Amino acid sequence: MIDRRWHFSILDILSFRAADCDTDHCLVVAKVRERLAENKQAPQRFGGERFNFRKLNELEVRKQHQIEITNRLAALENLRDGEDMNRAGENIKENAKTSAKDNIGMHKLKQHKPWFDEEC
Repeated sequence: MIDRRWHFSILDILSFRAADCDTDHCLVVAKVRERLAENKQAPQRFGGERFNFRKLNELEVRKQHQIEITNRLAALENLRDGEDMNRAGENIKENAKTSAKDNIGMHKLKQHKPWFDEEC
């Protein structure tokens, strides 16, 4: 009665021959297990910034980036020792992002062609 694809989803089937419904057919009741799949494409989407880390394979760019990061972190050490740890972490994160933007640059996303043209 059912496709082979769904036969594992049927848990229990009952037929009632004496059901009073003015017909010669039997009443059938089934318990079905419904399985829901999660959307696997949702975690792949990323709307934030992406850096072009492939530029770090070039020796000159890598050296320049290392020098700038060490200079920025050395400047942070000279500020205050009693500063809040959360604020210090935010400063390190901001300095790493700005030095990465300056040295490596941003990753450019591919522009896809539209799936239809104006002629259609």
